Amino acid sequence: MIYTEITPNPATLKFVTQKILLPKGSSDFPTLEAAQQSPLAKQVFELAFVTSVFISANYVTVTKGSDATWESAIPPIKKAIAAFLETGQPAILGLDDATEEVVGDEDETVQRIKQLLDDNIRPAVAMDGGDVIFDSFIDGIVRLKMQGSCSGCPSSAMTLKMGIEGLLTRMVPGVMSVEAV
Repeated sequence: MIYTEITPNPATLKFVTQKILLPKGSSDFPTLEAAQQSPLAKQVFELAFVTSVFISANYVTVTKGSDATWESAIPPIKKAIAAFLETGQPAILGLDDATEEVVGDEDETVQRIKQLLDDNIRPAVAMDGGDVIFDSFIDGIVRLKMQGSCSGCPSSAMTLKMGIEGLLTRMVPGVMSVEAV
């Protein structure tokens, strides 16, 4: 069974499955070329109106082009995801525990930022079909990459500035602002 959930981004929908697609993390595929390691993303990209695919836990967030309506796009997307699930393949090839991020060399501020993102921000953003990935912390500025429904979403700037920046500047000494990369 696959069902849809709306996101704050009108160009994206979240397609939720009963199967775990990625046990940990998320993967963003802004183009078909970027999706070469993902049989699932490649299958969804076969639909001409699909402009990006984002995969996390048990859902796929799909962005459609402006020429397609959700009414006409939902059935073939569900069909493509269901057909992929029947193959039993992994959603992304080559994932293993060796890709685990090493945090031992990070300073306490970066560790605290990442912890707050993981515990407070990312679960909320995932509910809307997206993700926020830490990029860097330089000179008081936290740089984050917005993925999935957050990428290009009209309300992502407000989420970034009022939500994420507000939390990080209150909770982490030295954080002055947050920017999207």
